[in-house]
Amino acid sequence: MKKMDNFLNCLDVLKRADFKQATEDEIYRMGIIGQFNLTFELAWKALQEVLRLHSVSGAENGSPREILKLGYANGFVDDSQAWLLMLKKRNLAIHIYDEEEVDELIVLIRDSFITAFGRLADLLEKKLDEVEESDWDDKQL
Repeated sequence: MKKMDNFLNCLDVLKRADFKQATEDEIYRMGIIGQFNLTFELAWKALQEVLRLHSVSGAENGSPREILKLGYANGFVDDSQAWLLMLKKRNLAIHIYDEEEVDELIVLIRDSFITAFGRLADLLEKKLDEVEESDWDDKQL
């Protein structure tokens, strides 16, 4: 699935970020924040696509907040607070000018958000496997 592949590739780039360098280089910090924004965007879109494949009602369209809540309600997202904080920080990151706020966001990305992205990736891969197994079983009948 292309959306899932894009999310995983983007997450891989974010995981490889050198957070030590981010403390010393403003451009590098902004790059990490940009990569976080892109990873977040791809994450919720991959979640939406997997929810659709599972025929979850309401997954056809919706805002990131709606899709995240739907994912949590259906067991596709395991930490709604982390994801709602990510959504809030993603929305604020576009207008972030204060160095303390930038530093706070970098720490959140490093210490919390990458982990949450990883957990989502694992859950979505399991959910995709379930769909593929179900399709295989249907074909065998």
